[in-house]
Amino acid sequence: MEGIIRGIWVVAYRELLRFIQERSRLFSSFAMPVILLIVFGAGFGRMIGTMVPGVDYIQFMYPGIIAMTVLMNSLMSGISIVWDREFGFLKEILVSPLDRRGILLGKAAGSAIVAIMQGGIMLILAPFLGVSLDLIMVLTLIPVLFIISVSISSLGLLVASRMKSQQGFQVVIQLIIMPLIFLAGVFYPVNNVPVVMEFISKVNPLTYGVDAIRQVFLGADVPATIGITVFGHTMTILDDILVVATLGLVLMSAAVWSFNHSD
Repeated sequence: MEGIIRGIWVVAYRELLRFIQERSRLFSSFAMPVILLIVFGAGFGRMIGTMVPGVDYIQFMYPGIIAMTVLMNSLMSGISIVWDREFGFLKEILVSPLDRRGILLGKAAGSAIVAIMQGGIMLILAPFLGVSLDLIMVLTLIPVLFIISVSISSLGLLVASRMKSQQGFQVVIQLIIMPLIFLAGVFYPVNNVPVVMEFISKVNPLTYGVDAIRQVFLGADVPATIGITVFGHTMTILDDILVVATLGLVLMSAAVWSFNHSD
C-alpha cells in the first residue's frame, strides 16, 4: 500500500510540474474551448436563442465546453507514458520500488489536478458570458471535475499502454475525442436527436459528465428537455457521477492489467 501511495504522489507531482513548465501546453489546453465558445456562442447562440425559459444557448453550452476541456486533457495524459517509453524513462520508473498501480493512478491524479486548474481558468470567463457563479457552485464543481478527469484519463492510459509512438497515440486519441465530444450533448440536448444518435450518446460516458457539470451550473431542476433521461428516469448529479466513476474503475482496472502485460 505504501508503494502505491508513494507512486501516486511522485508521478502526480511530476505531471503537475511538466504542465506548469510547458507554457505552450497551458495555452493550447484552453485555446480551442475559448474559440468554440466564441464561434458557437456568438454565431449559433443568436440563431438558437433560448433553449428553455431562463436558459439561453451560452448557458447551456458553457458547462459542456468545460467538460470538453477536461476530456481533451484527460485523454492526452496518456501521451506522457508513450513519451517516457520512447525515451527510456519508463524503464527507470518500472525498476524503482514504485508500484505499477501507483504509477497509473499518479498519472490519472496528476491529470485530474491539471483539469481542475484548466476548469478554473475557464471559470474566469463565466461572468463575461452571462453565466452566474457562486462559491457553492465552484466547491461542488471541483470534486465533479476530479472524478470525471480520473475516469476519462483511464481510457487514455489504457490506449497508451499499448502504444509505442507518440504519433500513433495522437492519431488514435483524435479518433476517440471527436465522437465523444459531439455525441456528449455539448452542443445540443441528447433527448432531442434521432433515436440512433440518442442511443449512442447515452452509451457515451462523457454525456453523463457533461450533464453533471450542467446541473451544477443550472441547478438540480434541469428541465427534462435538456437533461438526460434513461429508461424514463431523469439523471441526477449523483446518478451521473456513479455512471462515470463505475466506468472509470473498469477502465483503470483494464489499464493496469494492460500496463502490467505490455512492459
